[in-house]
Formats: sequence, structure tokens, C-alpha cells
Amino acid sequence: MVDLPVGANPPPLEFAHFPTKHQAVIWRNWEMTPVKRLADVLMATETEITVAAGEMGLRVPPEVEKKWLERGYITIIRSNWHLLPYEQLLQLLGWTPERLAYTLREDDFLWHKLGSLKPAAPAVYYRPLTGGEAARTREIKATIKKHFPSVPENSGEKPFAFLAEFHKRGGGQKPGRDRYDNFDLRLAYSYAAVYGDPLLEPALDPYPDDLLACYRRYGINGVWLQGILYSLIPWKIAPEFSAGWEKRLASLRKLTERAARYGIGIYLYLNEPRPLPIKFFKHHPELKGAEYPRSGLANFCTSRKPVLEFLEKSSARLFTEAPALAGVFTITMSENPTNCHSKGQVRQCPRCSKRPAPEVIAEVNRVIERGIHRANPSARVIVWDWAWRTEWEHAALDLLPNNVELMCTSEWGTPISAGGIRSSVKDYSISQVGPSARAKAMWAHARRRGLKTIAKIQINNSWECSAVPFVPVPDLVEKHLRNLKKCGVNGVMTNWTLGGYPGGNMELFRRTPGQIAENFGPRAAAYVRKGQKLLSRAFAEFPFHVAVLYCAPQNMGPANLLHAKPTRYKATMVGIPYDDVTSWRAIYPRAIFEKQFEKLCVGWEKGFRRLRKALTLPGARRKQELEELLRITTAVYCHFRTVCLQTAFVRLRGRAGRKISAIIAEEMELAKTLHGVMTADSRIGFEASNHYYYTANSLMEKVLNCAYLQEAYARKNKKQENERQ
Repeated sequence: MVDLPVGANPPPLEFAHFPTKHQAVIWRNWEMTPVKRLADVLMATETEITVAAGEMGLRVPPEVEKKWLERGYITIIRSNWHLLPYEQLLQLLGWTPERLAYTLREDDFLWHKLGSLKPAAPAVYYRPLTGGEAARTREIKATIKKHFPSVPENSGEKPFAFLAEFHKRGGGQKPGRDRYDNFDLRLAYSYAAVYGDPLLEPALDPYPDDLLACYRRYGINGVWLQGILYSLIPWKIAPEFSAGWEKRLASLRKLTERAARYGIGIYLYLNEPRPLPIKFFKHHPELKGAEYPRSGLANFCTSRKPVLEFLEKSSARLFTEAPALAGVFTITMSENPTNCHSKGQVRQCPRCSKRPAPEVIAEVNRVIERGIHRANPSARVIVWDWAWRTEWEHAALDLLPNNVELMCTSEWGTPISAGGIRSSVKDYSISQVGPSARAKAMWAHARRRGLKTIAKIQINNSWECSAVPFVPVPDLVEKHLRNLKKCGVNGVMTNWTLGGYPGGNMELFRRTPGQIAENFGPRAAAYVRKGQKLLSRAFAEFPFHVAVLYCAPQNMGPANLLHAKPTRYKATMVGIPYDDVTSWRAIYPRAIFEKQFEKLCVGWEKGFRRLRKALTLPGARRKQELEELLRITTAVYCHFRTVCLQTAFVRLRGRAGRKISAIIAEEMELAKTLHGVMTADSRIGFEASNHYYYTANSLMEKVLNCAYLQEAYARKNKKQENERQ
């Protein structure tokens, strides 16, 4: 049996707003997993579990959505991370330990997103409630009935409903002329793909026909998905990791052929060679590179000939077996541990430590390119300079082969100032418009070498707020696209795993912001256009820093719980923010961080009011789309406003008084507002590589959390008043 990673294994969080742990388990998994499975996990009868759910005010009988286990398993894992030990989590998911280990390792940094640790949660079992617990449970039901009176009868739009509505959602009017015909590649990632291993389960098609048709309507001619060579092409020394490769390869072949009918090419993201568990290398010590004990992994050393041969031969076979594959893009630094220079641990390798990074980086790209072009000379091989070091990036570029293309993150290195704090963009952003001087210099260098150039950008959203299908700030995106056109880049990658919604700002490939506004009618257009400008201006106030993107609560939104006492847990990368304000604010002093989000929210409200006014005007057209725009704008506000409130809550935590009571009350209202928006629009809260950041139940849980804290602070206020008297 595979060993599942544990890490530091600290005590789990307590969720005092539930009288018992088994009630928390029922609440967080209700309508996500079958009642029988939940009963088996908790060692109870189905009747006992159903009664317990009804006693808390949950809908009985439940409307179980089976897609949660297929497409929302990350939400389930994250929701139960502090509640269940691995044994019960596996039982809940219906998975083998091997599948969970693969998912934690390969599903876009999931282990890292969970903090690289598994809380030491003890087993949870059902038991009858005590008198006091029953009384508290009745209070929970009363709270839910008070704040969510329609929930038992009306569930709204079901989770994942958008999967069946791509034509309607991404439709719009007939496309206008192509405004950016100089971009010969427009590469997107699926709005709804399962990231980890979609090719193994064809029913979870990452690119259904409706989605491909929508992309083509907006000018997208390439789409990508993750490729892991050992899962597609077997390696003789590690066949146990290649199980299912034939099925994956067949699925890939069919996908490339089907996408080609829409004029869309399939590209694979290669981050190679992938690491494997350290114990694997006990039998192959000569191939081992640097070790990463926290994750239990080690990388293959690319200074060893067998490793380079595998990369080249596998790449060649891949494009031989799937001849319609359009190409690949590579990342060779910073992401998963791959080559020995990739994560800054090169000193551990006696071979690579004697070689300069540019040489190793270029060599990996060179053997992949050689294999691909031996099988298919016309395939595009795009080298992404993600996280290449300033001191050697031009040297690495000089060592690349002549028939690759260079992709740079357009805004990386752009200087910024927020609240008087100066820094520069690392990662990607919509609030800060590129391209940077660094990107332009790299593209110019590549063109001198005769290489094509690609800009990696974000069209629809970014980690600044990824829980909505698009952030409605078309003026910022339009400015970026115009700048890139002037730079003469040959193509754009429109999004990472987030932001692939077929619509929203993607429409800028066909229409200007003004033309988009005109869709709503001549009178409404002026208000929509003013709203667009105000939202774009407000969004530019985002206090950008890569740690803010990854750690602050603007992606989890109001679903992030308030904790009466410090949790001492560190915020995780786009995973669980906890109460770690120090990580949230990064380089920004607490007061400036809080003030910047306050400034953003004030400006955002102004833009929202203009959009809302447009909806009320006589003659306003396409009202359903305008209502959707208002819902998305509302959701973004909830996400940003909660950062202000939660930062202030942590600052004031422990003190009684009106200020903290007002914060808790507003947090409760935000959760209720977002719940209403989410249940009306299944896109809200979803991001492909994180699944749903929150559920309808988790937003209702936030209301329980706030109500519990309100009672606690009311008691504290009363105690202080008595002491003063």
C-alpha cells in the first residue's frame, strides 16, 4: 500500500459552531455524497444520518449531486481535511490510497494547497446527542430558518449546471471582425476540466463539443491540458506509474481529432521529468536528483543519459501515437520538482551542481523538441520562461534550439505602487497592465534569433479573484491587448487553469468595450460603459503581491471562517487562508493592506451602481445578461469586502465592543448575499483546478459561525458592562 503524505501532522481545527464533530461531517458533505456512504463512514444508519441532517435544518430528503465525486472531489477533500483521518476520507471518496496519493501529487499542487500537512484528525463516529447538544442543534435549525427561509424548497441552480449551458452562457451575438488578427495563436485552458487525470475518464471530457464551439466563436484556436509523460508513455524502469497509459493515449488521440473539426489544436503542458516518491529511487539511485522530504518526492537527474533518452523518445512516441497533437508548452523552473535546478536544490546533486542552470534548462527543452519534431516537424514547441532568473534568462534563451517559440508572462516585472508601497509583478495579473520591460526585452532577443514570441496573459480573471467566470474590467484587458499588438507578439495564451470561461472579457477579441456596452441598448450603454470604466479603475487599486494572490481570502471569499482565537495555521497557496493576516498582507503594512481593499471596494460599489441603473432604464436590452453581469459584480464585491472585514476582525479579535460586532454582522450579510448569488449562478465559486472554493452549505455554515461568535461577544460585552458597574 502507498504511503500517504502527512507532513507536520498538527492538531486539527475545532469548529465550535457545531455541537459535535459528526454534525460537522454531515453538514459539509450533505448533498455531495450519498447518504449511505456518509452513514458507513460515521458508522450509523441512513435513518440516523438523515434525521441528524433534518435536525440542523438541512434539506431532507437530500438532492444528492453525483458530479461532486466526479468533478468536485477537491472541494470534498478540502472540506474534510480537518475533520476526517485518511482512512475515513478514502471511504468517503470511494478511492484507493494510490488514487489519493496521485491526486495529492499531480492535481495542480493539491498537497501544497492543503498546506503540505495533514491535520491529525481522529476518527469521527455518530452518537446520540446530549441534552445540551440537542438544545444547541435546535438553535442551529432556527438560525438557518431565519436567514435562509427558502432553502428547503428552492435550491436554485444546481452545482455544475453550467456544464450543460456553454452554448447559452458563451453565446452572445454573431462575432464581429477579428480585432487582433496578428495573433496566430490564442491558447486557452478549459473552464471546467478536471485537472489531474481527465484522459483516464473520457466521460469527464475536458473539452465537450459545446465548449469547443464557444471557444471557436471567440477566436480561440488552441486549447491545452496537462500531460505527464510517464502516464501517457510507459517507462520500462517505472511501469507501475504508467497504469492506464493506453486508455489515456486513446482518449488524447480522439480529443485531438475532434477538436480539429472546430479548427482548434490540442496542446500539452509538459513539466518534465516528473518527480516520483523517494523510495522509488532506492532501486535506481543513479537516476536520483534532489530530494524534497516534505512531499516525500525526489526528481530525476537530467544530467543522466537514461533520463534524457526517456524524455526524447517519449516525446517522439507521443506525437507519433497522436499525430493530430498541435504542440506543447514547457515549464522548466519553479513548478513541480523536475530538473535539479528547478526548485533551487541543485546543491544536493553532485552532477547538476557543477553545471550552470541555463545549460540544464536548455538541454531539457532541446531533447523534448528533438523528439517532437522527429515525429511531427510542424508541431509547435513553446518554451515558457516561467521563473527563469534575471541573471541568466538571456543566456538560456541563446541555448534554445532554433525551431521553438518563446513565451513570456507579459506583466512579470511591471513596477507597481499601492498605498505608497513599491514593488513589481511576479506571477500574473489583470489589475497591473503589461507588458513589462523584461518581457519586451526577452521577446526582442527571441526575434533577433528568429524565434516566434507568445505572451502569457489572463483575459477573464486571475488569482486576484478567481471564483467568478470573469472580472468585468474590460478596459484593463483592452489596454493590455493593445499594448501586445504594438509589441508584435505572434500569439497569446489567454489563461492558466483559471479564466477559461468562453465569454466575458474574451469578447474583446471581437468587440471594443464600447461595442460590448452597446449590446444593452442605446440608453443603457452609457451607464454600462461608465460602470466598466469605474470597475476597471477600482480594480487597479488591488494591493498586488504574489503572496497576496496566493494567501489572502479574496479567492475563498466570505466562506473563510472567523476564528475566535488564533489558529496558528499558515495560509496555503490558493487553498485555505485561515486567519494568517501576516501572510495575507505580504509586503504591505496591515493598515495599508486593509485600506487598499477598502479603497477598491468603494470604487467597485460606484461601478456596480452604474450597472444597476442601466438595468432599470426603459428600452434596456438583453436584461438577462445584464442581470448576470450584476451577479458577477456582486460576487466580486463580496470577495474583496471580506478581505477588509477579516483583516479588521483579526486585528480586533479578543476585544469586545461595537466595532467587532459590526464586522461579524457584515460578514454574515456577505455570506448570505454570496449564497443567493451562487445558488442563482452555478459558475460562482468555481475554478477548474480548485473545483468549488465553497458550497451553498459552507456559506450557510459561515452564518452559523458568525451567529456563534455574535453570542460569544454579546456575553463578553455583558460581562464587561457588569464589571464596569
